[in-house]
Amino acid sequence: MEKIIIAIDGYSSTGKTTLAKMLSKYLDYKHINTGAMYRAVTLHALRNNWILDSVGFEGIKKKSILKSLDLLKFEFILNEKQFYQIYLNNENIDNQIQDPLVAKYVSFVSRFPELRKKIVTVQQEMGRNGGVVMEGRDIGSVVFPSAELKLFITASLEVRAKRRYNELLSMGVSISYSEVLKNLETRDFQDSTRRNSPLIKVEDAILIDNTSLNTSEQFNYVLRLLKSKFNFL
Repeated sequence: MEKIIIAIDGYSSTGKTTLAKMLSKYLDYKHINTGAMYRAVTLHALRNNWILDSVGFEGIKKKSILKSLDLLKFEFILNEKQFYQIYLNNENIDNQIQDPLVAKYVSFVSRFPELRKKIVTVQQEMGRNGGVVMEGRDIGSVVFPSAELKLFITASLEVRAKRRYNELLSMGVSISYSEVLKNLETRDFQDSTRRNSPLIKVEDAILIDNTSLNTSEQFNYVLRLLKSKFNFL
């Protein structure tokens, strides 16, 4: 059976990653979390003091970040639980990129057109042979506009904030619900209004509002789509 490209776009904390992981495992496809790649760059910048938190966006050293891009190697490697995790220069940073400071600045860092161009090229190389579930903000619109299946995931802001808050608590991250809600509101605005590759639902993407769906219900719905459109078993 020919391996296809599944593009999953949508707002932050809508469960894109959970769905992508489930599909990847079920189909034996590679899972590429493109948002994790931008978070990786942001983490790299924070570690090198190229982002001064006290200053905000004006404290981001854009030139230093861009100069370092050719030195960064991104990989997604299968762990013992059969899920893909992101590695930056051979280091597993899957947990580190969940840091609230990374979440705070990733939407600023990912605005840079030169950075997006570089990262998109890497993403296209990773998925060019198909057999991939790729999630992000611009997969169906920019990275793989010819993907065979495009999904756009959404949910209410309050539900998304609650999901994210509980996820961070389970990881031992100290943060308030109000902070999570505010961060999501800011991220939604920045993702939807940025000049380069804004978050949009392309015309041929299938909209899924999972506000009232659990992960199993959403997964089974997508499986039915795959079976009806591509005769997947």
